[in-house]
Order: sequence, then C-alpha cells, then structure tokens
Amino acid sequence: MKKDNKTVIYWLLTGCLLIFLMVIIGGITRLTHSGLSISNYKLFTGIIPPMNELEWQIAFDLYKQYPEYQKLNYHFTLEDFKDIYFWEWLHRALGRLIGIVFFIPFLYFLLKKQLTRSTIKKAVLLMGLGAFQGFLGWYMVKSGLVDRPDVSHYRLAAHLITAFITFAYTFWVALDLIYPNKKTSVNIGFRNSIRWGLAVLLLQIIYGAFVAGLDAGFIHNHWPMMSEGKFMHETVYIEQEPLYMNFIEGRSGVQFIHRILAFVVLFYIVFIWIKAKSLPLNTIQKRAVHMLLLIVGIQFLLGVFTILYHVPIWLGIAHQVGAFFLLSVMIFTLHRFSK
Repeated sequence: MKKDNKTVIYWLLTGCLLIFLMVIIGGITRLTHSGLSISNYKLFTGIIPPMNELEWQIAFDLYKQYPEYQKLNYHFTLEDFKDIYFWEWLHRALGRLIGIVFFIPFLYFLLKKQLTRSTIKKAVLLMGLGAFQGFLGWYMVKSGLVDRPDVSHYRLAAHLITAFITFAYTFWVALDLIYPNKKTSVNIGFRNSIRWGLAVLLLQIIYGAFVAGLDAGFIHNHWPMMSEGKFMHETVYIEQEPLYMNFIEGRSGVQFIHRILAFVVLFYIVFIWIKAKSLPLNTIQKRAVHMLLLIVGIQFLLGVFTILYHVPIWLGIAHQVGAFFLLSVMIFTLHRFSK
C-alpha cells in the first residue's frame, strides 16, 4: 500500500477535529468555572465518573478540601457540584480519547509501513506535544488547589497556546500530505509577511488566555473606548507595581493589550490581503487570502460583542472558536504560499 495515503490524512484531520472539540470544551469549562471540580488526577481510572450517590459524595467531599469550595462555592449542593464536574470530566475524557486516536493508529501505520520516515518523525513530535499538553493541563489545575481559588493565568495561557500549536502542526502535517508537490518558486517576502502575521496572532491568542484567566473581560465593557470614554483608562497602569506588571498581570492592562492587538491583527491581515492583490495567485491562494480577511473580520466583531455583553458563555465560546478558525486559515494560507 502507498505510504502517506488518504487513510493517514484522514487520521491527522480527525486529530485536528478532536483538538478543535477539546478547545471548545476547555473554553466551556473555563467559562462555567468548572476546571477545579476534579482535584486529583488518575490517568486510567479517572475516565470513569462517579456511578452512584456514595461515589458522588466522596468526590464532593474531596472538592470541599480545596480553596474554590472554601472561599467561593461554600453554598454548593451536591447537584451544583455535579454540574461543574461534568465539564471538567468531559474535558479530561476527550484528552484521553485524543491520546488514543493519535497513538493506536500511529502504531498500526508503523507496523503496516504506511508512513514515510519524514511523517514518522513529525508524528512522534505530535504525540510529544500532546503529552506535554496533558501535563500542562494538570500543572494548570494544581495552581488553583493551593491558596487562590483560581488557576494561574500564565499556566492557562501555556495550556491553551500549546493546544493551538499542536492543532496547527497537525494541520500542517496533513497539508504536507494533501499537497505533496512542492512549488518551483516561492515569494519569500510575502511568505515572511504571513509568518509575521501568524506570530502576532499567536501573541493575541496568548493575551486572550490572559484575559480569560484574569476574568478581565468583565470590566471596561465598552467599545471602542474603555470606561468613562477613555482610550486608555488610568487603571491600565496603576493596578500593579512596577509599571510593566500591569500589562501581564493587571486586569485593565491585559484587556488593553488584547484590544490593541485586535486592531494590529485586523490591519495586518488587511495589509496581507492588499499585498496579495498585486501577486500572480492560483485559485487556492486567492480563496485562502479572501477567507483570511473574512474570518478576521468576523473574529474582530465577536471580540467587540463579547466585551459589550459582559462575556456571556455562548459569545465567549464563539470568540474562542473564531480564534481557532482564524489560526486554521492562517496556517492554510502560509502553507499554500510556502510549499
């Protein structure tokens, strides 16, 4: 059988879809404040949720030992606990499923000699990223089990951006197999422009995680100005000491950077779109650039409405999905102008 065949491509794209679902469930878990409901980690037995009232009570009693219950949710009943437990359990269960979907078929393809040496190396790296992502998830949860009833926004950002990078690389490997023929020439300058756009987008995704981790979307719910009609509200630079800490740990400062980066990403993609019009493009490249412009416009509007409406769960999730689609189109565009 031919190596790197369609079955291998379907395997990689299935992995992309599962990572996409994982990010959505992770966003719901965050927005429903469910992430600290399971305070232990059991790789194999953790897949089975409590099956009777006694097991539920044991899980609830364990939850009561940690700061989130003691400082925030001390009014919770068992039924309240079950609601938040579900999302965290589903998030972890899906993570285990992703591990199985990547590892078992990989072994099969390896034994059947259906992978080229290059794809084998890339697949090993993918599984390494997946394992690291799982570690970061638990490392993030641990930060909310000590003193503060919330996870570190730095660890949340690391967990989220690793998921996005794992998806991006999986998609890139799939694209390598979908489009095996290399281009005879590449416009280096334009390709590098897209690379810079990707770098800015990844920085914006990190700041999106900072906003989520600090609950910074629940303040300054105005647009285009912040509170009191100010472009930069004074709280942007007075919440933390020294000054620079405002922009990585201050709620107002982090939201301000996220706002500014939204414009940077939007205008940079408009710049890419305009620059592409002067180049000789094939049909796929034209569609990629047009889709990039469309998705960044939608994502920008989703961000605005998310702020204006005080981050309702459905809008928060839609905004995160928008970031995922924007990254996907950016990766596809970069690939079509690179290889």
